This record gives sequence, structure tokens and C-alpha cells, in this order.
Amino acid sequence: MKTLMIAAATLALGAGAALADPIEGTWKTQPDDGSYAYVDIAPCGAKFCGTIVKTFKDGGEYKSENLGKQLVIGMEPKGNNKYQGKVWRPSNNKIYLGKVTVNGNAMALAGCVAGGLFCKSQDWQRVK
Repeated sequence: MKTLMIAAATLALGAGAALADPIEGTWKTQPDDGSYAYVDIAPCGAKFCGTIVKTFKDGGEYKSENLGKQLVIGMEPKGNNKYQGKVWRPSNNKIYLGKVTVNGNAMALAGCVAGGLFCKSQDWQRVK
């Protein structure tokens, strides 16, 4: 009986982890200064990083100088589908404290200054 209870507890813990909303995948950014991008987010060590893989402007794809650059930098899981790291904003070439919350195929990403006191956020959608 004790073995059965341990097995059930192990399965329950594993199922909880499997139900967590993953940050990994390809995400469509919200337009910024008329452009948007597809960003692939994948593990980089124990954290997650996002690289620009496609860029769009005026409804069509174009070859931006930002292709291949990291937009999401060192996002560390914080539990409850939340991550913290850094984000780069190409339009002003600045890096901000980054906060992410994933909810299914939607992501709320914020770039913050002053220790997180002032933030500007974007809503991203999972492409795949």
C-alpha cells in the first residue's frame, strides 16, 4: 500500500509539471515602431533565450539587421508560469529587466527600469 501511495504521489507531481505552460516555442511579437518578429525561445543552459528568426514590416516579411539577435536573454523560471531575465528592444538598442508570464499560447512580456518600478509590456502569441 505504501508503494502504491508513493507511486501515486510521484505521478501527481509529474503531471503538475507536464501541465505547466512552457515558454519554449516560436512567438510573434507585438508590433513595435511598425515592425514585428518571430522569436524562437529555447533553453540556453538552465535558462531560456529567444532569438529573432523572422521579421515583418508593412504586412510582409523582410530581412532586418536584427535577424539572429537575442531579444529574450537568460529568462529564469520563477514558478507559476513566470520567468525573469532581460529583454532587448531593437528600436532603441537598450536592454531592460524582463518579466514574462505564459498562459497557454499567450505571453505577457514586460521590459522594466528602476528595479521593475516602471514597465512597458507587450502581448505575444505562440506561432508554434
